[in-house]
Amino acid sequence: MEVNGHKVKFGVFLPQAGFQFEALAERASLIEQLGYHSLWLVDHMWSPRAKDIDHLECLMSLCGLASRTQRLRLGTLVLCNSFRNPALLAKMLSTLDHISAGRLEVGLGAGWMAEEFEGYGYEFAPIGTRLKQLEESLRILKSMFTESRTTFHGKFYKVTDAPNNPKPLQKPHPPLTIGGSGEKVMLRLVARYADRWNCPAGYRSFEQKLNALRAHCEAVGRDIRTLELSEQVLVCVRATQAEVDQEWERVKNLKPFSFTAIKGTPPQVIESIRERVGRGVSLFTIFFSDLASPETLKLFAHEVIPAFA
Repeated sequence: MEVNGHKVKFGVFLPQAGFQFEALAERASLIEQLGYHSLWLVDHMWSPRAKDIDHLECLMSLCGLASRTQRLRLGTLVLCNSFRNPALLAKMLSTLDHISAGRLEVGLGAGWMAEEFEGYGYEFAPIGTRLKQLEESLRILKSMFTESRTTFHGKFYKVTDAPNNPKPLQKPHPPLTIGGSGEKVMLRLVARYADRWNCPAGYRSFEQKLNALRAHCEAVGRDIRTLELSEQVLVCVRATQAEVDQEWERVKNLKPFSFTAIKGTPPQVIESIRERVGRGVSLFTIFFSDLASPETLKLFAHEVIPAFA
């Protein structure tokens, strides 16, 4: 099944909080074996819901996972722009694309967790400033991915005659996903710079967000069909309705994810996904309600994914 030329596919959004690396690598191997498109980690210093449990850094983790998998695409939902100088980030991501043999998915956003910024010594600037910083970073990243040298003197970042070799294996660069749904600025950045928009869970009206994105695409002269649409979605799936009800009772207060969740038996989940495919979504970055247990991964892979082959 395709949407605007993009195959419908399913990735696993797996916050790495509480995982030791070997357990994370085993889960990634299973996700690959079951035929999922991608695995997406988070870029946090600690879990927003459990500050003191173990939490591996995402890019270092992806390097390790790249050596334990062969086909699975590896991404971030999403890198916090403020945590890394964009020129250094371009170098790191290019290297990771080589380590993974061209399987990197780049996800980038403006960051949101003020306590985390402050705890690690970063300035938590107003959102308008963080979005301006993000735009400068996007310009630097795309240049360093594709140009022989990069010079950029902005308000926040300065790069002078900087090489970035080797370039990423993927051409012209690894797919760039921007996560966020601010209608005035963030979706303008999506229209101008992204290969894919990831709509975060918890929205009130997908159609409203999509209309705003469409308007920004028109303003910059871009055909919105060249932009892949993805959605971060909580999925509560079980083999029987009784099991669905029991699991949903446990996670229904997991906000904002629960606002836009999909829940049900496999046939019900298939129907809900079909509705969202009808909106134009072709990649689902799924946050399984039980943190992607092997049993749930297998149920979804065997009973849901084949319906969209």
